[in-house]
Amino acid sequence: MRREEARKRAEELVSQMTLMEKASQLRYDSPAIPRLNIPAYNWWNESLHGVARAGVATIFPQAIGLAATFDESLLKDVGSVIALEGRAKYNASSELGDRDIYKGLTFWAPNVNIFRDPRWGRGHETYGEDPYLSSRLGVAYIQGLQGDGDTMKAAACAKHFAVHSGPEAIRHEFDACVSQKDLRETYLPAFQACVQEADVESVMGAYNRVNGEPCCGSPTLLREILRDEWGFQGHVVSDCWAIKDFHENHMVTGTPIQSAALAIDSGCDLNCGVTYLHLLQAYEEGLVTEEQITESAIRLFTTRFRLGLFEGSEYDTVPYTMIECKEHLELSERAARESIVLLKNNGILPLKQEKIQTIGVIGPNADSRASLIGNYHGTSSEYITMLEGIRRYVGEDTRILYSEGSHLFKDRIESIALENDRLSEARAVAKNSDVVILCLGLDETLEGEEGDTGNSYASGDKLDLLLPESQRRLMEAVAMEGKPTILCLLAGSDIDMSYAAEKFDAILTMWYPGSRGGSAAADILFGKYSPSGKLPITFYESLEELPDFEDYSMKGRTYRYMEHKAQYPFGYGLTYAEFEANSMRIEEQEESVTVYVDVKNLSEVDSEDVLQIYIRNQESEWETLNPHLAAFQRISLKGGEESTVKVLVDKGCFTVVDENGNRVRDGKKYEIFAGFSQPDERSVELTGKALVRMQYEICE
Repeated sequence: MRREEARKRAEELVSQMTLMEKASQLRYDSPAIPRLNIPAYNWWNESLHGVARAGVATIFPQAIGLAATFDESLLKDVGSVIALEGRAKYNASSELGDRDIYKGLTFWAPNVNIFRDPRWGRGHETYGEDPYLSSRLGVAYIQGLQGDGDTMKAAACAKHFAVHSGPEAIRHEFDACVSQKDLRETYLPAFQACVQEADVESVMGAYNRVNGEPCCGSPTLLREILRDEWGFQGHVVSDCWAIKDFHENHMVTGTPIQSAALAIDSGCDLNCGVTYLHLLQAYEEGLVTEEQITESAIRLFTTRFRLGLFEGSEYDTVPYTMIECKEHLELSERAARESIVLLKNNGILPLKQEKIQTIGVIGPNADSRASLIGNYHGTSSEYITMLEGIRRYVGEDTRILYSEGSHLFKDRIESIALENDRLSEARAVAKNSDVVILCLGLDETLEGEEGDTGNSYASGDKLDLLLPESQRRLMEAVAMEGKPTILCLLAGSDIDMSYAAEKFDAILTMWYPGSRGGSAAADILFGKYSPSGKLPITFYESLEELPDFEDYSMKGRTYRYMEHKAQYPFGYGLTYAEFEANSMRIEEQEESVTVYVDVKNLSEVDSEDVLQIYIRNQESEWETLNPHLAAFQRISLKGGEESTVKVLVDKGCFTVVDENGNRVRDGKKYEIFAGFSQPDERSVELTGKALVRMQYEICE
């Protein structure tokens, strides 16, 4: 049912409710209204990378890994699969009268916040540091999840609106002070695209304040920008228990009654929490009108009608057997392969199994399920860890030796043993192996949401860019044996790889690759597929070059504004092939610019890679410090193959944002770059290839 018809039906239904009934529907755990045949509905469900927290479902790579694919069509397919599995689970549970949390069709994903600081524990839930990449992948995911039929497959939610990326420890009281330029240039574009291009059904407010206004009660964000300026037609939901922060932490109101009134007056329709239990009292005190409560109820029932929850839809027959079916698992494994980023390779990769008799697999993430799944995850019926994936790939022809090597972060594995109780075993494994695969990194206990899963670092944020000391000691122990070593990093953020780059032969960033991640990793390690992922974030040399964590200015942050060389830059990633961009030409249309790039695979290896287009205004004082991503396209070339790739660049990419937050056309002369990395000096050092560049003057 399209939105216009759904709203009419919602208005008719809500008109039959009492004020108390209408107010009751503005809670995330909306109760049943039997006299109107309205069943209970719990709005809270999660799906960052698969249906989460409700039992078995296909687990895809965590969002940061999906971002590393630079693959819009893949994100759309992933969203579609999640919606179908959500329907299968909803159909089964609702048939049995189970309408509990995490069993509805309103998914609170994607997270399109900007990963502006590598310390932020929730950064791996996002699509990285670039507003353009985040917008393209967010739109694709939403389109896949919601579908394009008369009935929505599932409802997506763009979160957390807005200017939200840590610190986690103080998020309930923090005021993110941001300039109008940074707000419009960096923090809002992905949300705007989700609203205006993808017609996202829901937007979730953030915990923090922005320039003094709490996000879930911000007239500026929710009324002026989201609804009046962008024309948002869906519903707004608070982050969970965020509205009580108004009076308990932000101190902008004095009572829960006032907090409920501020939230609904600003445009927050649905309360994840309990503060809207005070709405009727706010009404009696004249702080809230019945019309406001009615409007929010209509918006929420419009969503339920669009999902076909009252009159049925074609999705009511999606069978339970759709969950973790062969096609979905294959898509998850493909996504994991595309997400893997090769940071270093001295020629050791791909491994040639016929030349190896013994492989040493070492590290706390070698046989760890937790390192596969990130956070906000579902449950898999089968987990293929790194160790298991390598073992399955090589079969009985190659001997596997294994050592955990160290605890993930503690100084010993056995509580009554001495410190470093597995280092000697790790050295023995390395000594007796032809090649070592060292699996290090983090998991959701070391980076994640504040208070989630009992984070070992309390807030969920990282203290620095280093691996835990236990793993640094393990690296040193393995390096002492001098064996060919490949480091596989399973983590969701920037980790200092300087020691590994110096001591080891290859480095692969695996992210949190999903339940079948070990199988995908083995395919890459042994050359069944060539790696093709790109970094959606910057790997910095140190935190010293960054502003304070609490500083939301973009100066010095991300590849667009950084002033130093990166350790590994945004957009960087090697393959087993050698792709080259030779030349390009440009054609201008009314709404876009078409860039034609001549590319060639100079090697004999078939591979995929990501062609990237960067631009920089040469005349405007408001342009970003460094060239910024304007388009990208994943391509595939056989060994020796040549091709001309056509890439569309929206003319909006040729605008700048001034100090007042206005997006304007300022100047006509641009430099355009095309290649398989960004055009920074460090990328050229690492790849040995400069990008094709040309001067371009845009027509008015």
